[in-house]
Amino acid sequence: MIPIVKPYLPPREDLLPALENILYSGYIAEGEKVYEFERTFADYVANPFSLSLNSGTAALHIALMLAGVGEGDEIISTVLTAEPTNVAIKLMGAKVVWADVDASTGLLDPADVRKKITEKTKAIMLVHYAGMVADLTAFQQLSAEFNIPIIEDAAHALGAKYNGQPLGGISDYTIFSLQAIKHMTTVDGGFLCVKNKEQADRARLLRWFGLDKTKPRLENDITTPGYKYHMNNVNATIGLVQMGYVREIVGKYIENGKFFDQALQQTAGVELLQYYPGTEPSYWLYTMKVDRREDFIRMMAENGVAASELHLRNDRHSVFNESKTELPVFDEFYKKMVHIPCGWWLTEEDRERIATVIKKGW
Repeated sequence: MIPIVKPYLPPREDLLPALENILYSGYIAEGEKVYEFERTFADYVANPFSLSLNSGTAALHIALMLAGVGEGDEIISTVLTAEPTNVAIKLMGAKVVWADVDASTGLLDPADVRKKITEKTKAIMLVHYAGMVADLTAFQQLSAEFNIPIIEDAAHALGAKYNGQPLGGISDYTIFSLQAIKHMTTVDGGFLCVKNKEQADRARLLRWFGLDKTKPRLENDITTPGYKYHMNNVNATIGLVQMGYVREIVGKYIENGKFFDQALQQTAGVELLQYYPGTEPSYWLYTMKVDRREDFIRMMAENGVAASELHLRNDRHSVFNESKTELPVFDEFYKKMVHIPCGWWLTEEDRERIATVIKKGW
C-alpha cells in the first residue's frame, strides 16, 4: 500500500555518526547544537528571529501568549486542521470562533472572517492546510485594517512561498511542526518565527521557565513564568542533518504535486483545488474533491494506494461546544475532500499509476 504520509530520515551513514557524537558528548540538553540548528533553519525560511521548540503545539502556545491572548478573548480559526491548532487557543482561556472556508481551496475565507471580527477578536489563526498557502494578500489587508495579528499555522507548509518569499517571515507569528510525518522531522519539534528581536527574546524566556539562559543560573530572576518547551541537542542534531536534505525532499513533494495538478485535469468525478495568486504550495498532502468519496477511497485501497480525508473537522469535539456555528460552505467541501499520496517516497512510476487508476473511475 502506498501510504499518504511517511517520515523521511537521512541515510544512516550521515545521521547515525552525528547522533552518536552528540549522545556521548555529555551535552544532550539545550545547547550549541540547538542554536546551530536555529541559525540553519532561519536561513532556510529567511527569518533570523526563528526559535526552536519541542513541538509545533508549543510554538502555537507561545505565539498566542506573545499576541496577548487571554481569558474571554476570541480567535478566529478553521475547523479544517489538526486539533492542536485550536486546542492551543483553549489553553489560553480564549474562545474559538469558526469561520467558513473558500469552496475552491478549503482554506479560510477572508470575507467570512471579516464578518466574524468583533471587539473581542485578538488574532486570526490562518492554517496553510496540506501545504496550500492561504490568501495572504487578503488577510494582510484585514490585519492592517483591524490591527489584529495573524498567526500562520504552517505545520503543513514548510517550503511553501508567498510572492517568492518563504513562509516564516510574512506575518507577526508563523509556526512550523517537525513532528514525525511532516516534510522534515526531528522526531518531534517545532519552530516559532516572529518579526523582531524583542518578541524572540521574550519567547526564549517563555520556552525555559522564564529563565534567561544568557545569564548564569544563580544570577537569574524570573519575572514571568515560562514552560519547558525548549528543544534539546539530540533533536537538533537530527534537524541539522535533515537540513542537508530538506530542499531535495520538499522539492519532491512539490514536483509530485505539480504532476497531479496536470495529470488529473479534466478527470471525471474529480475537482482540483485552486491556488491563490502569488502562492506556491509545498503539497504536504495532495488534496482534491471527488464524487462518492467512500467509493473512491475503497477503489484506491483495492489498487494499493491509501486515500483519506485524514483530519476530522475540529468542531466535532466537545471542548469546542461553545463555538458551534453554521459552516455551509465547509459542510459541502468536506463531503468531497480527499487526500492522496504526494511525498518523497513516490517514484515516477507510482505517481503515473496513481493518476491512471483515478482516471479509470470508481
